[in-house]
Amino acid sequence: MLAGVISAPGEAKLAHVARPQPAAGQVLLRLEGSGVCASSLPLWEGRAWFDYPQAAGAPGHEGWGRIAAVGEGVRGLREGDRVAALSYRAHAEYDVADADAVVPLPPELDGVAMPGEPLGCAVNIFRRSGIEAGQIVAIVGIGFLGALLTRLASHAGARVIAISRRPFALDVARQSGAAETLLMDQPGRVLDQVKALTGGRWCERVIEAVGLQEPLDLAGELTAERGRLVIAGYHQDGARQVNLQLWNWRGIDVVNAHERDPARYVEGIRGAVELMRCGVLDPAPLVTHRLPLARLGEALELARRRPDGFLKAVVTTS
Repeated sequence: MLAGVISAPGEAKLAHVARPQPAAGQVLLRLEGSGVCASSLPLWEGRAWFDYPQAAGAPGHEGWGRIAAVGEGVRGLREGDRVAALSYRAHAEYDVADADAVVPLPPELDGVAMPGEPLGCAVNIFRRSGIEAGQIVAIVGIGFLGALLTRLASHAGARVIAISRRPFALDVARQSGAAETLLMDQPGRVLDQVKALTGGRWCERVIEAVGLQEPLDLAGELTAERGRLVIAGYHQDGARQVNLQLWNWRGIDVVNAHERDPARYVEGIRGAVELMRCGVLDPAPLVTHRLPLARLGEALELARRRPDGFLKAVVTTS
């Protein structure tokens, strides 16, 4: 089979490698494509603790496709079923996944790109945010994840204030249901604007979806007394400092919305599939870049540079 291989920091190639075989309790996936995740950027950029070349297909974990073979003991899944899966070498034509990490896709989603893991993340983050109708919710950072959360929060009846450094992303947020959109060019200006919009009460829920220090600082400032600050951004470039005095004084709850239990990810994917089936979520417009597997390096560079018009890249096998 063909697989993408990150051979060195900033270098990817297409290689012919042996096709994996499913063990007991696993299925073999004939992948249609896989999403490119920002969590892969440290590996792409190079860190001292990574070894190169990486395994073929790694670190792809947002794959979807059809079941090509079923391992011993697997029940309820058949060859030909179209599925999303949580697997770990999905930048390839084939990958294996544990049967309990596979989510069947309904006919209504035929032909739709289905990077399941980030969709499941959005559903899990929304659930842990405790968003209710009538609340004011600020979402700091509008990329693929922030746009999905904007849609989920607005659908729940919340008044969403979307905040981003990119005018393009604010247009996406409005299309996703945001009531107000603010350009994150100067934090002080954003604070003044949100204070005016909320009558000085700030926001009952704030979701930080960037993963950098300055947006995290802003998110804390936007959170109301007894509100909830939800950290959805993936902070992977070092330590953070927080204004604990402010957090203490306002009595806010802080939720780290990242999951580590694969079963929770799969549960989120199932929830996302149902929301897509019934028309609440439509991630298709948020997949802004589709590239063939041979251009995996270019897709990773897009995720790193985030040019204007970029939200999400996927690589496809055909």
